[in-house]
Amino acid sequence: MDTIYALATARGKAGVAVIRISGPRAWEAARALAGSLPEPRVAGLRKLRLEGEELDEAVVLCFEHGASFTGEEVAELHIHGAIATVSAVLRALGQIDGLRLAEPGEFTRRALENERLDLAQVEGLSDLIEAETEAQRKQALKVLSGAVGDLVEDWRAKLIRAGALIEATIDFADEEVPVDVSPEVLELIDAVASGLRDELRRIGAAERIREGFEVAIVGRPNAGKSTLLNAFAGREAAITSEIAGTTRDVIEVRMEIGGQAVTLLDTAGLRETEDVVEAIGVERALDRARQSDLRLFLLDGAEVPLITPEPGDLIVHGKADVASAEGLSVSGKTGKGLTELLAAIEERLSGLSEGAGVMTRERHRLAMERAFGALESARDEVLRGSDRSELAAESLRQAAWALEALLGRVDVENLLDEIFSSFCIGK
Repeated sequence: MDTIYALATARGKAGVAVIRISGPRAWEAARALAGSLPEPRVAGLRKLRLEGEELDEAVVLCFEHGASFTGEEVAELHIHGAIATVSAVLRALGQIDGLRLAEPGEFTRRALENERLDLAQVEGLSDLIEAETEAQRKQALKVLSGAVGDLVEDWRAKLIRAGALIEATIDFADEEVPVDVSPEVLELIDAVASGLRDELRRIGAAERIREGFEVAIVGRPNAGKSTLLNAFAGREAAITSEIAGTTRDVIEVRMEIGGQAVTLLDTAGLRETEDVVEAIGVERALDRARQSDLRLFLLDGAEVPLITPEPGDLIVHGKADVASAEGLSVSGKTGKGLTELLAAIEERLSGLSEGAGVMTRERHRLAMERAFGALESARDEVLRGSDRSELAAESLRQAAWALEALLGRVDVENLLDEIFSSFCIGK
């Protein structure tokens, strides 16, 4: 396998930059610049030189085969973060035979291929890099730590045991088997099915934490929706006007509320209209509002037409600077009631994210649904009697295969390019 290198930290000026080298010639390449290497996993200060020219003074750190992030020999050069210094060291590495610049995500892909990470952990690492909020950070760190793999391995062990019992009845089909294995097999199948059912129920909340929640502000024209959005954003994100129907499209503002990633949506004022363009805006507003996780109904003294609040939606009285009302009220112009409204939104979103599982992606959902369907088939075959043992065994194998695919051990080659394309060079 090639020896690869890349800048592992962000480009631009910094106090320290880290260049990572991985592969069979990693130590040799580091030695060519540093002259000598410290003991593995012990940092050492070295002068970096190429053909007698000093490049920088660096902290050099080496990891042996099997004990590094990639599972290969790895050397890290912790150099000064000046753009010119980084460029000089990268140019020097490019002149060493047998080295090439890493492709996006190649270090992590090698960690997968060398079984240092499973595919779910790779996805967790990607999510950790992209995390914008505290909730996303915690969730991604849990996945990266191997929580998905631990859960799947427990299910897989039960399926292996159930499969072994079934196979035993097939092997001794012509002999009298003194013990009926079907009760234990059914117990194992039901235990795994129950676990899958629970994770499938909880994956929706986990997906929302990862992707972020959508909160739509809906109301009649001139109810103060755009003014409220600007108050949330702390800037003029939407045009405000006394002319009804100013907002024609959905305006989005990304922010963090209570540790959760939230996209606030300012929608067109809801009313019956003969204006063709405004009617399109109203239809888009209704579509996005219905798809949102939470709707904030901003009232201006009259009910909001064309859409009915759902349980959990917030009913808020607007223009609190000029009118008083019971319950939640807010003024986007003065900020009155804004803190209380944010607290109410946070409370609703916390309720929606409660009970989130460790599975976070649509790929995880599909794999679990395949495994669950195979387990239902296996259970039916076991209940039909011992003459259906071969079919039950095959269904158990299909369930185990689906779980293996969840961790990236089988039949996921077509997914890898898409997954690693989101990684930056150096990771």
